[in-house]
Amino acid sequence: MSVHILLVEDDATIRRSLTLVLERYGYRTSAAGDGLTGLEMFRAGTHDLLMVDVMLPHLDGIGLCRRIRESSQVPLLILSARGEATDVVAGLEAGADDYVVKPVDTAELLARIRTLLRRASYPATAASKAPDEQGRLVFRDLSVDLRGLEVRKGGEPVALTPTELRLLLEFVAAPGVVLQRQSLLRTVWDYGWEGDTRVVDLAVQRLRRKIGAEHIDTVRGFGYRFRR
Repeated sequence: MSVHILLVEDDATIRRSLTLVLERYGYRTSAAGDGLTGLEMFRAGTHDLLMVDVMLPHLDGIGLCRRIRESSQVPLLILSARGEATDVVAGLEAGADDYVVKPVDTAELLARIRTLLRRASYPATAASKAPDEQGRLVFRDLSVDLRGLEVRKGGEPVALTPTELRLLLEFVAAPGVVLQRQSLLRTVWDYGWEGDTRVVDLAVQRLRRKIGAEHIDTVRGFGYRFRR
């Protein structure tokens, strides 16, 4: 079955051209022209990835991202003409996995889509700490099931986006080791992007809120370290 992408874009010309590009490369595409319609379509269907513009009528892209993240960890890409640092930060804080500034080269956009889909389907990584008999790594109140790719804190399940899960898996694979931001960009955002390392900082902030800040230390000037 082909990958199903939901595109939410209010500009009819851009919506049609992106739909043609995506379908030309084998992606099944549904499209909406405003945020509320996009939210309704998302709730009514099954989608493998969402592409969302920021400036949308009725419900803007940031609000749409937040509403989607209330119930789903589907890969989410913001595609917007607004490229200021504050806009990118707002999008990532709202739960987007990636932020692309228009106009974007078709090859780059397709590469980013493939990366998000790959991260969602194959997020596992090797771990240096030996798992228990159930295939879990346990760090105090936090357990990471390497087989089922499930995370629990205090016995309760923790919902992580694919990016957050990959980030956590990188940390638990090397507990006590300082991981530099550029290294995390290459391993978690694995399309070779050498962009603004604040995307790493924001992802770590979101992960800390979900698993507990006590698990991840900041090493100033270098990166982050997961506590053993």
